[in-house]
Amino acid sequence: MKKIAFFVFVLIISTPAHSQTKYKVSLIGFYNLENLYDTVNNLMVDDEEFLPNSERHYNSRIYLDKLDRLSSVISQMGTELNPDGLAILGVAEIENDTVLTDLIHRPLLKNRNLKFVHYNSPDRRGVDVGMLYNPKYFKPLHSEPLFVKIPGGSKESFYTRDILYVKGLLDGDTVHIFVNHWPSRSGGEERSMPARAAAAKVARLKIDSIMGSNAASKVVLMGDLNDDPISPSVAKVLGAKGNEKKITPTELFNPWMDMYKRGLGTLAYQDAWGLFDQIIVSGNWLSKEQPGYFYQKAIIFNKDFLVQKTGKFRGYSKRTWDGMTYNYGYSDHFPVYLMMLKKAD
Repeated sequence: MKKIAFFVFVLIISTPAHSQTKYKVSLIGFYNLENLYDTVNNLMVDDEEFLPNSERHYNSRIYLDKLDRLSSVISQMGTELNPDGLAILGVAEIENDTVLTDLIHRPLLKNRNLKFVHYNSPDRRGVDVGMLYNPKYFKPLHSEPLFVKIPGGSKESFYTRDILYVKGLLDGDTVHIFVNHWPSRSGGEERSMPARAAAAKVARLKIDSIMGSNAASKVVLMGDLNDDPISPSVAKVLGAKGNEKKITPTELFNPWMDMYKRGLGTLAYQDAWGLFDQIIVSGNWLSKEQPGYFYQKAIIFNKDFLVQKTGKFRGYSKRTWDGMTYNYGYSDHFPVYLMMLKKAD
């Protein structure tokens, strides 16, 4: 059998006792790509808004420019911690595998030889979730879409995005990844709340099944949850908690809770910062004495070039569109990522 070689960046950290410890660094991220459609009409979904003859005049020039801007962001995320950047990146608001193929082959990303996992979802607008990964760091073993049934009366649409589940090896560690894009708050936060609770329950049941088979499992749940860390879907249905010291190995830790309470966010919603983009981990990631990877810190990638400098959205993330006019932006969400460390041999 062929042996798979993993090449990892080693970070040297000085401890308070002035000794030095070498760590391998692995980065896990999420990014809502804000309506990344191709320019071809798909008769199976409602994509007419993003076609050359639409009011947006969404043509190849705009599409390629958006791909270049998104690839610029992804290519920079975490490179000060690992020159290879992200090992895993969950993405949302993608139309199909075509846009993912085009994205990973843009000049700023093509040398990383990224791969992806993707399934078509039943969402009316045709937007899906997916997962990019660097094969130097991650090897998928199994993947499947998890169907989310929307409760009657909570949303206008009958269908939403599937949850993407991927099991794989992160430099030897078996990890379970869930990529989510829960139902939006359109129609009202309170009315749509049961729809997000339903999505959270689907993920929670799968996590419980995984933990029931192996209590030492390492789980990562990421996505645009369309809810904050304190929202019932996250805090109650998922049961994700913000106090790292009080998390048992099989519970879920939400590293974004303190940031949210300090007023930090990943998108502006109704003229206030929301922290909808989250990466939540199981307690098995928290021990720093384990032989595998452990959680170190969470980062919102909100570099200055991603911030809108003018207009009514000044100070917010530099979105792709200003109404129907192309804004030469990136996304209406800031991306996020986690830094994981592992003691080097």
